[in-house]
Amino acid sequence: MAKQSGEFCWVGNQEHFVDQPDVSQIGKIVVGRYGGNSRAGQYKNEDGCLVWFNEQQDWEFTILLDAHNTAESAELIIKQIESAELEIKQTLSKPTNQLTFKKLEEKIISLFQSEEFLLACRNVTGETACLIVARKDQYVWWFSVGDCVLYLFHEELAAMGQYQLNQRQFYEWIGEVNTFELDVPCYSVGIRELRTGKNRIFLTTDGLIECPNEPYANPASIYHSFPDIEEDESIITSMLETIKSNHVRDSTTILSWNVNVFKEATRPSDQ
Repeated sequence: MAKQSGEFCWVGNQEHFVDQPDVSQIGKIVVGRYGGNSRAGQYKNEDGCLVWFNEQQDWEFTILLDAHNTAESAELIIKQIESAELEIKQTLSKPTNQLTFKKLEEKIISLFQSEEFLLACRNVTGETACLIVARKDQYVWWFSVGDCVLYLFHEELAAMGQYQLNQRQFYEWIGEVNTFELDVPCYSVGIRELRTGKNRIFLTTDGLIECPNEPYANPASIYHSFPDIEEDESIITSMLETIKSNHVRDSTTILSWNVNVFKEATRPSDQ
């Protein structure tokens, strides 16, 4: 039986999964990890992730990290977010209103701009892309620095050719090189209403989409990998085995889960 609430945290220097894809389920969230192919020259994993959820209160909060040089910056971000765990969970536990995600954004910015955190960033080796995603009721919110990718898969959106929520941004990081050291910090945020019915939220680091032979470079290929039946762990295992067989060097971490929305989503006035 899946847990009603819980948490999960991992950084690649704890266990690297080089040559060994690993897929597990944390509540409703499937976590896929693959450290890359040693035959392609890989020997370490600098990805990381954090998962918090409460099914009774109907929310999930996730972080996906893709560091380079070392995993120190990924560890630092997780530690900084964990310092505000109670406040973040309290915000998500309250009824959804216009300020719910604004409070999250303000909190994340304050955490990343604190003098203590900026000083710590200057003392790590390497930097990381950081994608933070929260889902509450029929809304998904994201805060993105760098090039991790967030997709929202739904049949109505797919029919319009829409799959991806955030825009990958290159030359943005947090850590030794730090976007938040600029006079004006650079990051992306967004909020999206989920559609009525089954929505899939899917986060990935770039190993999946930059794999040789590009089996998943097109978002539609990821979308069509999921049939109607619920076998998410086996599907994500298959994805990781596919990039392994294509000799991907870069590590890949995936977070994926379904959200069923029963409320009627926004539609045009003439429908």
